[in-house]
Amino acid sequence: MASILIPVGILGGIALFFGIFLVISAEKFKVTMDERVEKLIDVLPGIDCGACGAPGCSAFAEGVTKGEYPVNGCKAGGEEVATAVAEIMGVEAEVGGEEVAVLRCLGGTDVAKRVADYNGIKTCAALHLLGGDKGCQYGCLGLNDCVEACPFDALVMGEDGLPYVIEERCTACGVCVGTCPRELFEIISKKQDIYLACRSYDDAKTVKQVCSRGCIGCSLCTRVTLGETVTMDGNLASVHWDKIDDNSILKPALEKCPTKTYIKRSELRGFKNA
Repeated sequence: MASILIPVGILGGIALFFGIFLVISAEKFKVTMDERVEKLIDVLPGIDCGACGAPGCSAFAEGVTKGEYPVNGCKAGGEEVATAVAEIMGVEAEVGGEEVAVLRCLGGTDVAKRVADYNGIKTCAALHLLGGDKGCQYGCLGLNDCVEACPFDALVMGEDGLPYVIEERCTACGVCVGTCPRELFEIISKKQDIYLACRSYDDAKTVKQVCSRGCIGCSLCTRVTLGETVTMDGNLASVHWDKIDDNSILKPALEKCPTKTYIKRSELRGFKNA
């Protein structure tokens, strides 16, 4: 009997030792979560859109407490969330300078030439892999990928086959930018009403054959605007938003563009009430 109790006692002692060791180790090396993280998570939208640069709202909240992300980094939440986050962190948030998404394509059904009938999977991603069904290899494919991906229902398809931004709902989260396989969405400041609505790098002859509103690379806009705010990137005009502090700078380009490829955001707003 004693021969059995001795090894049992030894094993029990070893188990007790390791149990005490684990408890002490856990207490010594435990990571205490910043209580502010939970508070931040409560005020964030919780949609995990990733527009802030973090993989999700929880990661953003933790990153804010560590100084990895700014308190106004949640684009989806806007000014209201930025203010709440700043209050929790005990700092002041820099708000203002609101942004909005814009579609850089005017190639609707009456503008862009269609060269094929597509009967495959009804997504822009799938159609893009096949080269598209329009003559313009850069134009909008119009199969709703961006509309379905928008977490704020800020996009709607128009009768012309192009998506339109409902600015009252748009938070400039950037989901549409990452979703569009042809990279046709851009985030710009709401202070800028005029923008270039084209992403085609084709030469003038090719553009004219497939689209009546595409940039033909004439470079006229670069000559009528000041301070090199518009330059040429191959056959496509490129607007340098960091050099523009006055929306009127692009007005000459809007007025002189022979294909009317510069447009006003305000001209698209009427669609929302249609």
